[in-house]
Amino acid sequence: MTGERRSVLVLGGARSGKSAYAESLAEGWKGERVYIATAQAHDEEMAERINAHRKRRGEDWSTVGTLLDLPGALREAASPEKFILIDCLTLWLTNVMLAERNPDRAVNELIDALCEAPGMIVLVSNEVGSGIVPENALARRFRDVAGKANQRVAQTVDEVVAMTAGLPMVLKQTT
Repeated sequence: MTGERRSVLVLGGARSGKSAYAESLAEGWKGERVYIATAQAHDEEMAERINAHRKRRGEDWSTVGTLLDLPGALREAASPEKFILIDCLTLWLTNVMLAERNPDRAVNELIDALCEAPGMIVLVSNEVGSGIVPENALARRFRDVAGKANQRVAQTVDEVVAMTAGLPMVLKQTT
């Protein structure tokens, strides 16, 4: 099952099963599996989450960490024989915003890299627009940036899957 060019966006709320579903898409993949991680372990709880993800993936995955240059990491890692899993776009956007970089420009660069990337690319992102309106300006700006980024990536990829209670719902599928 290598050599296929396909891209999938997996969206959902917290603890909806996004990452596990995204990882399951690699089942049967004959080539290399690469996990591009965007998280930082700022505290013990986040370190435990990161370790749980690593443990669940197992030894079959190589990991590339990137905080800001996700487009560059994707370009460097992608090849027709590789399954690339990016987890997650919303953490990456947080890093971009906290570094006071232009998120629109960063998303444009990611879209360009995604359009050029061969192989299987799966992106995980949080659906942040379904809850209450955040109480502060930064949180509202983040919600807006993440929502627009999800829309742009969803328009670009071949397939979009929404996860709810561990169940995948296909929102877009091009054949």
